[in-house]
Amino acid sequence: MMKTKPLASIVMVLLLVLGILEVNNKASAEVSAAACKEERRLGINACKPVVYGRLPSPACCERVRVSHIECVCPVVTPKLAALVDVNRAIRLIEGCGRRVPRHYKCGSITTP
Repeated sequence: MMKTKPLASIVMVLLLVLGILEVNNKASAEVSAAACKEERRLGINACKPVVYGRLPSPACCERVRVSHIECVCPVVTPKLAALVDVNRAIRLIEGCGRRVPRHYKCGSITTP
């Protein structure tokens, strides 16, 4: 089992779940705060094992693919970004079938 800082683990799960590293091209209206909160709750529950070093489950990957980017980018502060291994997050997101563009900025994180 991999040891990680609790806050870093939570951030990693949020990044994985919400796939923040991809521009969301969904043709939907703006997502409400309540809908974003529910997406985060569902994603964190589905992807909790990722915190403990496991690979994402099919349910977790589904959340990664269907969640909205605008639900998490506003909360990615410099302090949170410093805790995230961006390369690991990219590998996990791409492993779930979601594309990760180069040089994409989401909050305080920019992909390589």
